[in-house]
Amino acid sequence: MQLSIIIVNYNVKYFLEQCLLSVVRATPKMKSEIFVVDNASTDGSVEMLREKFPFVKIIPNENNVGFSKANNQAIEKATGEFILLLNPDTVVAEDTFTKCYDFMDSFINRRAGALGVRMIDGKGNFLPESKRGLPTPEVAFYKTFGLAKLFPKSEKYGKYHLGFIDEFKTYEIDVLSGAFMFIRKAVLDRVGLLDEAFFMYGEDIDLSYRIQKKGYKNFYFPETTIIHYKGESTKKGSLNYVKVFYNAMLIFARKHFSGNQSWLFSLLINFAIVFRGLLTLLANVFASSFLFIIDSLLSFAGIYFIKTYWEDMIKYHEHYYPNEFLFVVVPTYIFIWIVAAFLSSGYDKPFRVSNILRGILFGTVAIAVVYAFIPNEWRFSRAIILLGAAWTAFEMLFTRTVYQFIKHQSLSVEDEEEKRSLVVGTTEIGRSENILRALGNVQEIVSTNDLSATKKMAAINNSNEIVFCSTDFAFAEIIHQIGECGNKIDYKILNEGSNALIGSNSKNSAGDLYVAERSYALFKPQNLRSKRVFDLVVALFMFPLLPLNIFLIKNFGKFVSNWMSVLLGRKSWIGFSSEKNSKNFPSAKRGILHPSENLNDLNLTIEEMVEVELNYARHYSVSDDVSLLFKNYSLLGK
Repeated sequence: MQLSIIIVNYNVKYFLEQCLLSVVRATPKMKSEIFVVDNASTDGSVEMLREKFPFVKIIPNENNVGFSKANNQAIEKATGEFILLLNPDTVVAEDTFTKCYDFMDSFINRRAGALGVRMIDGKGNFLPESKRGLPTPEVAFYKTFGLAKLFPKSEKYGKYHLGFIDEFKTYEIDVLSGAFMFIRKAVLDRVGLLDEAFFMYGEDIDLSYRIQKKGYKNFYFPETTIIHYKGESTKKGSLNYVKVFYNAMLIFARKHFSGNQSWLFSLLINFAIVFRGLLTLLANVFASSFLFIIDSLLSFAGIYFIKTYWEDMIKYHEHYYPNEFLFVVVPTYIFIWIVAAFLSSGYDKPFRVSNILRGILFGTVAIAVVYAFIPNEWRFSRAIILLGAAWTAFEMLFTRTVYQFIKHQSLSVEDEEEKRSLVVGTTEIGRSENILRALGNVQEIVSTNDLSATKKMAAINNSNEIVFCSTDFAFAEIIHQIGECGNKIDYKILNEGSNALIGSNSKNSAGDLYVAERSYALFKPQNLRSKRVFDLVVALFMFPLLPLNIFLIKNFGKFVSNWMSVLLGRKSWIGFSSEKNSKNFPSAKRGILHPSENLNDLNLTIEEMVEVELNYARHYSVSDDVSLLFKNYSLLGK
């Protein structure tokens, strides 16, 4: 056996499917075996493997045992001369494995212990983690405090990602990426398995260093390029990443460094966890709340001006309104308007004027209702409420106009970037076009069957999205075209027998998955939010009714468990029941009640139940959930 390929999977079924399709194409001339270790996925990954890839050796774990242990489970069973550790969110070229094997097998490279390849993300950007230096205290310091990012080409500051090394030349390096580690089995037998103290991250650094310590070499080998959708840059937006990554560095330091070097590294890493964690938290809060913050500040500033004008010009009293009005009542008004706008999709892109105005109207009505019941001493000017509502609506429209001008050079609030898709394929063009139309938001679709003309066709048609049909072309050719066309275009790949378009539109986000569910009303952002609000309102309303529900609901104990699951967001009061729909629609939550609940007397087959649930998803409205809930209230404990 020449090669044993090991993939650890956790809830990335569609990415895994594409990865395996590319792996299969890359192995016809090699004696190889493929292991997939599944860490207790709940998205139907194992079932997909058994159905579509029966030749794959599956190791299904009942729990998520981590990356290192999962790989070790397969390594112990592997019989290949070489071991490849491969991420499931990768796409390899047809010649990737043979090129790696030939390089490692050549006489001159007998001291080569392992190698990694050139990796790009889904936009064609080179991933710097393809080649790395050893994270000594000095290197870690430069990385932690951003000097490595400021001076990536510097031989002094850029040692972590070796930015001073040509990405298109083969070099001996210190550290390989765990996304693709091609390792000589004899070397692995000498240095030992992956250290299971590393649950995730750091295990590749540790293994690379141990290979070097045994006298072998690690190589960066750019003669072949692969796609890695979730490069390191896509993970940094998570606080959990900061904690897990830097803790892995701490484990590495304690294991391999000693004396003052270990103490200094540990101190630096502990500081980095706090420092980078704080920066990440602030960045996440700012990014997710930017519009909310701007709206709040501008709304408050406008109402302050209105209040001052009202005092000076209408009431002729400089301090007519007390401080409580400005610092308690006004912020409450603004909070209600912003929440109402949010629930009315006023913050969803593409922006809609009607959504913003509807939200402000609902918020004003809510304020008016509350106003009627509060004590007289808290009833301040109704005119300011109306003027404040008008100003808040105006500033929301203004901020979105500014956003649209910066983003799309348009002064229309509702303008959105037009999707101009280019489909590249032969036999799969028709199916690709149908999927794009079903997903919506596509203004223009053109196609070509000439892969070599992709860049020219994209330029002629001003395309901003390209869909490649992998059934019709080699993955190596697709990877090459992504690199040729540049990172200003979004890329998707449609695979044989799949309705999912897989790609990555941003270096700051993980790989994107575009599946058929986006064409269903249930999975529109506004409806998902409305459904969650409905679940929460019903759950909160039921809290004081818990004693009464002992008599109204069968199996009260199970009802309490269901109630908690809904409150925590694990289930929905109404949702899919069939395994097929739950696995085909990743955003769907399992339901306590099901859309077919009122049709039990018809003895529906499984296929008919699936169709009922699909119709529920296609034409969803909150009123459907209300109706199903009241008609089947006694069954909430099932």
